[in-house]
Amino acid sequence: MSRWILSLGLCCVLGGLLLAKEDAASSKKVLAYKMKSLSGKDVDLSQYQGKVVVIVNVASRCGLTPQYEDLQGLYEKYKGKGLIVLGFPCNQFGKQEPGSADDIAKFCKDNYSVTFDMFDKVEVNGDGACELYKKLTSLDVPPKGTGKIGWNFEKFLIGRTGEVVGRFEPRTSPTSADFVSAIEKELAAK
Repeated sequence: MSRWILSLGLCCVLGGLLLAKEDAASSKKVLAYKMKSLSGKDVDLSQYQGKVVVIVNVASRCGLTPQYEDLQGLYEKYKGKGLIVLGFPCNQFGKQEPGSADDIAKFCKDNYSVTFDMFDKVEVNGDGACELYKKLTSLDVPPKGTGKIGWNFEKFLIGRTGEVVGRFEPRTSPTSADFVSAIEKELAAK
């Protein structure tokens, strides 16, 4: 009888550990949100499940704005392998994204030929932050960890499982070896 109780207890402990591991993994999943596209349409981010996704807060009047060109280049180079780039305009840093959705779309098209998906302007920090960014900033992922968005062009990398696997500082170039290597690693995962 005591052997049976011991076995049952061991099964419960192991089962609990497995569930805890699954909960921890699912807590890093972020593609469960619905957001508005720059054209005003509802977009269910779950449609990107199975892809490798870069989520980046963007601005048109920032010293880092030329990163649009490199983000577009990455998208064009790797989209056939499953890379998606999602741009989220934000006006919280130095009021560097003051324009309307139409202004932003025109700027991105005319200056950087952006074809990756762009979304409606959001807040990424504070009480007004959208739920997606509240989730993103709560996750402890390398190399940056948790905490507020530092500036425009902070990048989150989501693997094919929908889990956030990397967070990169605004000044990390989209063409930096570390960033590209992280993308390629996720694209290679099946």
